Amino acid sequence: MNDWFAGDAQWIWGGTEVSPRNEWRCFRKTFYTPPDAWDSGNLAITADSRYVLYVNGVKVGRGPMRSWPSEQSYDTYDIAHLLKPDQFNTLSVLVQHFGVSTFYYIRGRGGLLVQLDLSASGDGASERIVSDGSWRTARCLGQDSRASRMSCQHAFTERIDAGAWDDEWLLSDYEDSEWPYAAVIGKAGIEPWENLKPRDILPLTEETVYPVKVEAMNRVVPVSWTTNIDLRSQMIPGCEDNANEYMYAGYAATVIRVEAAGKATVGFPYAPPHFNGLIINGERYAKQEFIAFKSEKYLGIKLREGDNLLLIELAGKDHGRGLFMGIDCDSAFELHSPIVESATDFDISALIDNDSGSGTSSLADNSPFITIGPFECYEYIDHRYSQEDRSRQRTIDACGSSNEQVSAALDEQAARKVSAFRESGAAASADQLAQWKTWIRPVPDRLVSKESILALSVWKKGSFPEPVPAALQQVVAANSVPGVVPIYEHADTEIIVDFGTQAVGYISFELDADAGTVIDFYGFEHMRDGWIQHMNYLDNSLRYICRQGRQRFTSYVRRGFRYLAVTVRGAIKPVKLYGVQLQQSHYPVAEIGQFQCSDSLINDIWRISQTTTRLCMEDTFVDCPAYEQVFWVGDARNEALIAYYLFGSEEMVKRSLELVPGSKGQTPLYADQVPSGWNSVIPNWTFFWVIACREYYARTGDKAFAESVWPHVAFTLDRYLDLIDERGLLYMDGWNLLDWAPIDQPREGAVTHQNMFLVKALRNAAELAELAGAFQEALSYRAEAKALSEAINSYLWSEEHRAYMDCIHADGRKSDIISMQTQVVAYLCDIADHDRKSQLKSYLLSPPPHFVQIGSPFMSFFYYEALAGMGQFSPMLEDMRQQYGQMIEYGATTCWEMYPKQKDGRAIPTELTRSHCHAWSAAPAYFLGIGVLGVKEAAPGWSAVIIEPQPCGLSWARGSVPLPERGRIDVSWSLDAGGYMKLQVWLPYDVEAAVHLPHGYEGTVDIIRIGQPPESGSAQTV
Repeated sequence: MNDWFAGDAQWIWGGTEVSPRNEWRCFRKTFYTPPDAWDSGNLAITADSRYVLYVNGVKVGRGPMRSWPSEQSYDTYDIAHLLKPDQFNTLSVLVQHFGVSTFYYIRGRGGLLVQLDLSASGDGASERIVSDGSWRTARCLGQDSRASRMSCQHAFTERIDAGAWDDEWLLSDYEDSEWPYAAVIGKAGIEPWENLKPRDILPLTEETVYPVKVEAMNRVVPVSWTTNIDLRSQMIPGCEDNANEYMYAGYAATVIRVEAAGKATVGFPYAPPHFNGLIINGERYAKQEFIAFKSEKYLGIKLREGDNLLLIELAGKDHGRGLFMGIDCDSAFELHSPIVESATDFDISALIDNDSGSGTSSLADNSPFITIGPFECYEYIDHRYSQEDRSRQRTIDACGSSNEQVSAALDEQAARKVSAFRESGAAASADQLAQWKTWIRPVPDRLVSKESILALSVWKKGSFPEPVPAALQQVVAANSVPGVVPIYEHADTEIIVDFGTQAVGYISFELDADAGTVIDFYGFEHMRDGWIQHMNYLDNSLRYICRQGRQRFTSYVRRGFRYLAVTVRGAIKPVKLYGVQLQQSHYPVAEIGQFQCSDSLINDIWRISQTTTRLCMEDTFVDCPAYEQVFWVGDARNEALIAYYLFGSEEMVKRSLELVPGSKGQTPLYADQVPSGWNSVIPNWTFFWVIACREYYARTGDKAFAESVWPHVAFTLDRYLDLIDERGLLYMDGWNLLDWAPIDQPREGAVTHQNMFLVKALRNAAELAELAGAFQEALSYRAEAKALSEAINSYLWSEEHRAYMDCIHADGRKSDIISMQTQVVAYLCDIADHDRKSQLKSYLLSPPPHFVQIGSPFMSFFYYEALAGMGQFSPMLEDMRQQYGQMIEYGATTCWEMYPKQKDGRAIPTELTRSHCHAWSAAPAYFLGIGVLGVKEAAPGWSAVIIEPQPCGLSWARGSVPLPERGRIDVSWSLDAGGYMKLQVWLPYDVEAAVHLPHGYEGTVDIIRIGQPPESGSAQTV
């Protein structure tokens, strides 16, 4: 327990639920400040799940950082300057409780903890104000808790009714006497927040970013009805405690009641993987029959007058993405629940591996939907995929298959479940479902959104471009004169605002509108020639329902995007829009690292790498600012090296690395994203973490870190060594991933690249062991690495192909796939002997076309790392020009997650990438620093460096590389017409430097020392 909360501060909450779903709650504490103002006012605060703190209406900060519940993070602020002497002052806190686990939050319970210590230096007076039962609290009634999940990775979108809540609650003179008092949960130290840890990195930025233009304006006609259904929470009661996938088979059902027979369209924008089709009045339509573009699926149907039974067939994995759907029909229609009155309480706990409780539901407050089933259901965890699980997988597959023949491999019980699934799905009307009433449960309103802003944004009945009024363009800047958004009869108005680059933060806007006018916001990353690439499986939306008059609002949900579609719906008179901005939010960094050269394309590539890395630095490194905002452990190893060369940011790296062992309670193999509710393991990601720990020591010389992390490294590697088989190979069943490419990396088997990276991790662990004084363990790990390397060479080398094969399968079959990925890793991990190593070098310099080629910028990092080890920097730059040049050609301002699909040697414009801003792709920012600038560390803490630039066909280059703790290294070189090099280096006096001209070059070297020279001796240049 930290001393900050050693006093009387208590966790408080309100309402009737311990952990309500998507609840925003407001807290207030008003206190008097004497005429002699306090000199010091230090406030500590944390909340579950997130908070925004205000003092007298002034926003002070947001938090807390992501953390394990047992190590809850808290923030501290100096607020003395915001207190008004001889007046009443108010602390106001908005707490957002998720009530579900995500990929960056593990469900705890609703709670707020605050302590404010006030003191005066003159007379020594002091006062302490703490969270306790004297605080007032109320639900934020302007926030709709039925807003949909953004994605399985994220929490919830926002649906705000400005007329239902008054922002005056933030101010001291607000009358809160009718608010209930907060309920006390207990003192600091109670579960689940047993330990409290202070923020150990800087708070995120909040800087106003303005758009550059209004890209387009459209007159749009919406479809009739949309929604999002949280099927995972409905089918698996209790699953909110984790973010794992579940396998199940069953149905969602409703009745469409129409006034007259006619045609309709049922649409499923971003239908989840376990969506298998529809049954309308007994007629089945498989998903293959839908009109589909990527994951958007639409079906034209005929509806009879009166009631039409709609069954949605579900069989497969559900990771919590929700079912986005809509219905468009020219005739008036309503949705009704089929035979809810016949449904009974239903307990599915016996069907789930971990007993999560019963799925009972009352008939009150229910939506028009019911579910039937699940007929089979179990939790799917990546590193615990047992034989029983595979048997159940076959049951799910049989349920979801259009083939009526049930596999003979299914046991009798499983066959009965498949039969029940099929028979209930054959119902042609609601009354025919009565016989399945014991499988039926109503879907409560809380799991069904009132409408889906994503579905409305993606699926439009009509969209007609209109010229953008010149006056409307002024909304891109701070302006006292509004742009007027025109309105159209029988249509809504959509404007698309371009921020000019990918960005991340909180949407902010100011407007004047009539009460009840709806403003929908939808962020996305890419559009070209009028075509929008929608955000697959990401509901990046916000709905704002206006109060009367002029108003402003700043979102409480952090989002990433470049373009923002703003749609005005239901307006009686034109909306005056004063501006749309973004409060940009990322980790504050100084742009110390710099790079310029004679090739403008390479400069552009470096620049998008820098921007990408900055936008993907939150309270940890994150994979991307839009789709996930998740700390993927393996990605962060590469991102750390990039950040060292751009910003330094050693404190960010250390925090990220220290979070990883907290997943030990989930798995001894350590999770691949932390802290997360998804219990998932990618073995390579754990090995990269070990490597990153050793590289952090090399960067900082922090021996205390090496000593503290060593036991955690040993703990997990020992568990991996337990999985070494009789051949001496790592053999396991798990997510054996390295690259998004058709390499042979099965779930179960001895995967070659994985074995190789374990060798490197063991060698790195041996170095950490020595630093920690564990010399015997260091010897043991080196011996294990040697034995594993020998086993790889014995079993995983193909003499026929003169290369390393990708794997040996579970059945003993040797892979016939040879990939560049495996050869790159073999070279990088120093697996091959002299002859084989020479063979690998030839492959790296001239990749054989029949090998599987590198499929992602993430894998390119390791390829570049291998080329750098060979001293081959020119092929690296050529690969950057080709691969990253495609991104620049399509207007990229940040690095893409994947390389685009190709046709006839050209990128397919609609198949570019998923994420347009992904930090695992920012490799050029690192490799241009170690290559073209030639700056590399030569001793821990960078007390010594090697500087040897590589021209790579360039005529000049200059740039800077941050040093840890203080200072930087500046390098500038140029070549004259005769190839004579002039090299200049600036660096601190106490950094030992070995400066070399490139091999084969002649020229001059000029070294300028910065700072006070030592009294005796000098850090000389060699």
